[in-house]
Amino acid sequence: MDRRYIYLLAVGHFSCDIAMGALPAILPFFISQYGMDYKAVTGLMFASCFLSSVIQPAFGWLADKKSKSWFMSAGIFLAGASMGLTGVVTDYWWIFFVVTLSGIGSAVFHPEAACMVNKVAGSKRGTALSIFSVGGNGGFAVGPVLAVAAISFWGLKGTAVLCVLALITALLLMLFVPKMKKAIALAEVDKKAQSQDSVKDQVPAQNDWRAFSHLLVLLIFSSIAICGLRSFIPLYWVNVMGLSDAAAGSSLTLLFMFGVVMTLVGGLLADRFGYLKIVRLSYALLAVSVVLLSQTQTIWLGFLLLLPMGFAMFAPFSSIVVLGQTYLARNIGFASGVTLGLSFSVGGVLVPLLGAFADSYGLPMTMELLAAIAVCAAVAGLFLPSPKKKEAAFEEAAQ
Repeated sequence: MDRRYIYLLAVGHFSCDIAMGALPAILPFFISQYGMDYKAVTGLMFASCFLSSVIQPAFGWLADKKSKSWFMSAGIFLAGASMGLTGVVTDYWWIFFVVTLSGIGSAVFHPEAACMVNKVAGSKRGTALSIFSVGGNGGFAVGPVLAVAAISFWGLKGTAVLCVLALITALLLMLFVPKMKKAIALAEVDKKAQSQDSVKDQVPAQNDWRAFSHLLVLLIFSSIAICGLRSFIPLYWVNVMGLSDAAAGSSLTLLFMFGVVMTLVGGLLADRFGYLKIVRLSYALLAVSVVLLSQTQTIWLGFLLLLPMGFAMFAPFSSIVVLGQTYLARNIGFASGVTLGLSFSVGGVLVPLLGAFADSYGLPMTMELLAAIAVCAAVAGLFLPSPKKKEAAFEEAAQ
C-alpha cells in the first residue's frame, strides 16, 4: 500500500465532502432567514442526491473502461464551488439548482477516486479505503463547523469560502495525480512480471450479481436511515431539545469527528476480522442507537448516543465498498460508483418524503420511522453472502 497517494486521495475526498457536510448545517439558517418548512429544506437534500444517484454509477462504468483522472479535480471544484453559491443566491429554485450541481460534482469525483485507491491499496484494501473514507468523513465533520463559522462572520454569503477551498484542492490534485498514475502503471507492470507463473493470479475475475443485489438492499435501507439522521438530527436538536442553530450544527460535527476515527478503526478491524462481521455488527448497533434516540428528549443522552451511532454509521463504510468490489470483481469502478453513490444518494432522493412526514406527524414520529428503517438495514445485513466462500468457489471452478 502506497500511503503517500492514499493520503493525497483522502485530502481530495476531504475537500469534496466538506460541501456535502455543510448542507445540513446550513438548513436551519434557511428556515430562520427564509421561512422554509421541513419539506422545503429536505427538498434541498433531495437536490444534492437525485441526479448523482444516476450519474455516479455511470462515471463508475467509465472508470472501468478508461481512467479519467481529471474527473477528480473537476468533481471537487464543481461540488465545492456550487455549494459555496447556496448562500449567495436567494431564490429557492436557484438554491435548488446549485445544490444539484454540487451533488453532480460529488458523483463525478467518487468512482474515479475509489478506483485509484483500489489500485494503490495492495492487499490492505480495507485499511486503504478506510483512510480514504476518513478524508470524506473528516469533510463531513468540518463542513458544518466551517459553514456555521462563515455564516456567523459574513452572513449567508459566507458560504462562498467553499469555492476557494475547492479551487485549491482541485489544483493540488491536478499537480500530483499524473505522478500517481505513473507509479500505478509501473507497479502493474512489476506485478504482471512476478505473477506469470502463479496459477492463483490466473483465476479470472467473476461477477456475482445476486450477492451484489443483496448488498444493494442493505445500502438502500442504510442510506435512508443515515441521510435522514443527517437531515433531522440538527432539526431535532433545535425543535425538540431546544438547542440553538449553532449548537445543533455542533452535534453534526461531534458525530462526524467521531466518525473520522471510527472509519479508520472499522477498516483496520475489517482487515483483521472480516468485512462481513463489521457490516453486521455496525448495522445492528445503528438500529439499537436510533431506537433509543427516538425515545429520548434528554440532551445529554442524545449527545451520548451519538458515540455508538458514529461507530455504526462510519465503521462499515470501507467494508461495504470492498464487498461491492469483491462481488463485482470484473467491474470495480461500477461497483465503487454504485456503493459510494447509494450510500448517500438514495437516502437524499427519498428524504423529501421524510420531510413531508415530519410536517404532518412531527419530528419525534420521524425519528421513530428512521429507527424502523435502521432495523431493516440490520436485518438485510444478515443475508449478505461471505466473500471468502465466493473466492474459494471461483478458484475451485478455475482448476
